[in-house]
Amino acid sequence: MLNSNQNKAIYSGTGRRKTSIARVKLIPGSGKLIINGIPGELYLQFSPNYLRISCAPLNILGLIKEYDIYIRVEGGGLTGQADAIRLGIAKALCNINPENRVTLKSEGLLRRDSRIKERKKYGLRKARKAPQYSKR
Repeated sequence: MLNSNQNKAIYSGTGRRKTSIARVKLIPGSGKLIINGIPGELYLQFSPNYLRISCAPLNILGLIKEYDIYIRVEGGGLTGQADAIRLGIAKALCNINPENRVTLKSEGLLRRDSRIKERKKYGLRKARKAPQYSKR
């Protein structure tokens, strides 16, 4: 996709995990990470684990300093958001070059983790936790 006012290509992808949704835009640049208008390291609380998870597709393909990443993420907590960002970046990289798909798919980065919280049922305290049984 070509952005008319900057004359640079913008590649987008959407990632989801639990209740988090991440909309990712990759623009050729110097490698900066902006999440919800905040530098990525600050948003992810300088956690090396969250940063490693989020940028895994770029590290695998060796493109860590090739693209500026702009992300709009909402819902869930930091773990779900980091996983949603990873999937969004992986999908955007597939839009850039279809050959990236083979590498990312073999690493398991294009698979959406569909596990979500189970709903609470009536008569129970949580989804499966029941009140203590009393015989008398």
